[in-house]
Amino acid sequence: MFDPKILPVTRKVLDIPARLLVRAGISADQVTVAGFFIGLLAVPLLAFHYYELALVAILVNRVSDGLDGAVARRTQLTDAGGYIDIVLDFIFYSAVVFGFLLAVPEQNAIAAGVMLVTFMGTGATFLAFASVAGKRGIENPDYPNKSLHYMGGLTEGFETIMAFVAFCLWPQHFSVLAYVFATACWVTAITRIVAGYRTLKQPVAAEEHNV
Repeated sequence: MFDPKILPVTRKVLDIPARLLVRAGISADQVTVAGFFIGLLAVPLLAFHYYELALVAILVNRVSDGLDGAVARRTQLTDAGGYIDIVLDFIFYSAVVFGFLLAVPEQNAIAAGVMLVTFMGTGATFLAFASVAGKRGIENPDYPNKSLHYMGGLTEGFETIMAFVAFCLWPQHFSVLAYVFATACWVTAITRIVAGYRTLKQPVAAEEHNV
């Protein structure tokens, strides 16, 4: 929903620190990995109810997720970088939810389980289509610099960040917030399944090469 609208703004903002990182000889992959491990600190912080500090770790991770792309655009865009970025993203998303499960297992366990299944759904629909789209040469003009074919939806990066912020600000309402966000995520997953199936069902020669 919001990612395409805020992308031009975030690119301009992140280009400034990216320029400094490039001068310091720091690569995009190093930013990706560092941001991932900083983000994982949210798990023990959530488990011990340090929600504000966990939020800081989460936000640093998300900034790093945009910053690595800015560094790559100033140096070299690689499929290897795009691959490790998306893999670590999905691990991070699930890890944050696991942190909330550890925080109050008797209250959050079921909602956290629903969220983990939900992230599997959104991740599988994205990655499965991306693999076949790459095989069939389906282009994506909306995201030409992505290493993997990026399918949009009701819940993308910005919406996920906002959900994590809400989880940290109102942890006592994690279950309710998680169910609401999971519902929105399933709208994304279902629309991706329908759109992806319809696209891939077409003969190769007749495809319009976009979704």
